[in-house]
Amino acid sequence: MSTLFVRTLREDPADAEVASHKLLVRGGYVRRVAPGIYSWLPLGLKVLARIERVIREEMDRAGSQEVHFPALLPREPYEATGRWEDYGPTLFKLRDRKDADYLLAPTHEEMFALLVKDLYSSYRDLPLSLYQIQTKYRDEARPRAGVIRGREFVMKDAYSFDIDEAGLDASYNAMREAYQRIFDRLGLPYVICSAVSGAMGGSRSEEFLFPCEIGEDTFVLSEGGYAANAEAVTTPPPAEADPSSVGEPFTVRTPGASTIEALVRDVNAAAPREDRPWRAQDTLKNVVVVAVQPDGAREVFVVGLPGDREVDLRRVEAALAPAEVDLAGPEDLAAYPELVPGYIGPQVLGPQSSRRGDRPRYLLDPRIARGSRWVTGANQADTHVVDLVYGRDFEADGTIEAAEIRDGDQAPDGSGPLRLARGVEIGHIFQLGRKYAQALGLTVLDRDGRSVVVTMGSYGIGVTRVLAALAEANHDDRGLAWPVGIAPADVHILATGRDDAVFDAAGRIARDAEAAGVDVLYDDRRKVSAGVKFADYELLGMPWGVVVGRGLAEGRVEIRNRRTGERTDVPVEQAPARLRSLIADE
Repeated sequence: MSTLFVRTLREDPADAEVASHKLLVRGGYVRRVAPGIYSWLPLGLKVLARIERVIREEMDRAGSQEVHFPALLPREPYEATGRWEDYGPTLFKLRDRKDADYLLAPTHEEMFALLVKDLYSSYRDLPLSLYQIQTKYRDEARPRAGVIRGREFVMKDAYSFDIDEAGLDASYNAMREAYQRIFDRLGLPYVICSAVSGAMGGSRSEEFLFPCEIGEDTFVLSEGGYAANAEAVTTPPPAEADPSSVGEPFTVRTPGASTIEALVRDVNAAAPREDRPWRAQDTLKNVVVVAVQPDGAREVFVVGLPGDREVDLRRVEAALAPAEVDLAGPEDLAAYPELVPGYIGPQVLGPQSSRRGDRPRYLLDPRIARGSRWVTGANQADTHVVDLVYGRDFEADGTIEAAEIRDGDQAPDGSGPLRLARGVEIGHIFQLGRKYAQALGLTVLDRDGRSVVVTMGSYGIGVTRVLAALAEANHDDRGLAWPVGIAPADVHILATGRDDAVFDAAGRIARDAEAAGVDVLYDDRRKVSAGVKFADYELLGMPWGVVVGRGLAEGRVEIRNRRTGERTDVPVEQAPARLRSLIADE
């Protein structure tokens, strides 16, 4: 510790919101350079290296081979796949002195595909799996939580190359099992969730999520085993209703009914139903949304959903990737005076709109059943329409998964009610199919000598994010508590006293432990108080601690378990062997 390049902090950094961010900065694992950009110090690099070692061992075991690409890449391959524009403002773009366009790679599908295209030409060369561990760059609009969401981050990305879908299935399943082994070895809890592919494209897609309250991802679970990212949950369509007994639609005055609650109250007073009171789920809410394409083009459309639900913009965005989605503003509505805010109804939307060409698309949430009757806006202030029937009185341009998912909603596979949870995405696997291979001309000759497009899979792990997730999962109110095999050292030895005998004994234990194969951090600082040393031991979070101090007079030292707080006195000469045994048991 007297020579280690580290300075611990007693106060949390002002910009830190989550435990991992606070403790990694305070413990001297990372230092902030700019928003979303961090320097890695010796302790942080040791943890990263140990995580990477586990990843490499399991990737190699799965038959994948390591390569390494540059982070600085030319424009042309990304333009060929459309991602030069599709990534929009998240892509770091730059020009060299000859005015040629380059980018800082957010991911490397194009490079992997082009490398295989350059070297392989026959079905006999496949299947093939390649991976790298490399720094990536994305200009996140809102970097947060330290290294959980940064603009520069370390990622393991792997790609499989197969002749057909059967081969892709085998490669995908092999990588899925490798990921399970990786996270099991790291001791990191995870849930495998069905996911949407988004801008990546492809068919099958699954996320590995670390369940955590500070996570940005919402996922759902059922007791029957269904698990999915909330953006990927599909709504079981309701049965078609019979509207034969529903009369013609009519309008009612609803002055000041600016909320669904007020609307339900007013409609029940002005036009009560014959069978039961009107409820919030009987109202059709129409929300104006704008999709911004990567090239900046804006498309206004309207989403219809039951009034007891809110629009989940992330679900809408997942359906419209790579566009970014937000609620429409006054400047978007100005071109459509027929849309009266707060009183929008489908009578002026979709196929029934009097506009031709320049009209907003009208998309309905799948919960809107054909034949169902609704209370909705009448497209004039303070007025709503009652008994408007979908399929009789209005149509839509299509459907979109737009409504929020709630606790208690039914799983789409019939496995029971859903429970919502939060998580951090630590891994994502895709069946890319032929999207990138087709765009880049990656073909091989099959058994019959015909040229066929290779089918690809993509498999990513956020290495720096995994480190932060491990910190979130392994800390208490005093500091970090790393698991064995991930910590920068196995044991933290503290010389707590001023006598030379204390430092001599502590140094001897450190040397003997290292000789026995134990990784040691030795606090040999002579002018630092025992209280500061104990605080640093708890903050830095090595799995085991050895306190050399007052018990030395009786020939004993104290071994501490950082996670449980358990303390055991052992003879000085037995300490190295006991440490080796304790570490081996874990």
